[in-house]
Amino acid sequence: MITTDQARPFRLVLTVEEAAERLGIGRTLMYALVAAGEVESVRIGRLRRIPTDALDSYVSTLRRLGGAA
Repeated sequence: MITTDQARPFRLVLTVEEAAERLGIGRTLMYALVAAGEVESVRIGRLRRIPTDALDSYVSTLRRLGGAA
């Protein structure tokens, strides 16, 4: 199993709350970003999950736009 520097297992997908925590934003804003399609999400059964690389893509987009998104 691959682990991060904090000795937690590396996961391919995160809950919306975990993704918000990783970005340092609130849960409500994260749900809004997902609903608007600004952050990619996937459905696994009835669950909504955020691929970890979707967070990288979102931050890269913000950087390209100068944080205006």
